[in-house]
Amino acid sequence: MPPQLLVDIPSIDLSKIAIPIERVREVNRQRFEMEQLSGIIHVDYANQFAIGFKDCRDDEFWVRGHIPGRPLLPGVLMIEAAAQLCSFYFSTAAKDAGDRFIGFGGVTDVKFRGTVVPGDRLVIVAKCIELKSRRAIFATQGIVGDRLVYEGTIIGMPV
Repeated sequence: MPPQLLVDIPSIDLSKIAIPIERVREVNRQRFEMEQLSGIIHVDYANQFAIGFKDCRDDEFWVRGHIPGRPLLPGVLMIEAAAQLCSFYFSTAAKDAGDRFIGFGGVTDVKFRGTVVPGDRLVIVAKCIELKSRRAIFATQGIVGDRLVYEGTIIGMPV
């Protein structure tokens, strides 16, 4: 049986961008090839989740070498995109975040359940499990269309 989605995706209008990349850049520090989040669709602080997205382009650095002739978004970049969404959530939700951001403390329970290719929009869900001044834990999922392609838990350490 496939895992249950972290949030009720059909209740969210995935075509509306609530936070464009320019605003994400005001909070997140990744740039150039390491910028893996394209924007944020929805943030719900009361229910402790955020939904972001990554538009996979055919001109990204990984396309040429990650399975030539049949490029696949590397799983580590799915995790990185989810971590960037978690970092945005932490930085905007934690009252004492200041100018700190989340650095990787660990990832657990990661499963890749499908492929992501250039032209796909990877919708990322981050559900906050724990948010403290010294640690944040998020359950995360990645969805393309109606397929769950990634899931995992991200542990972040404010830096």
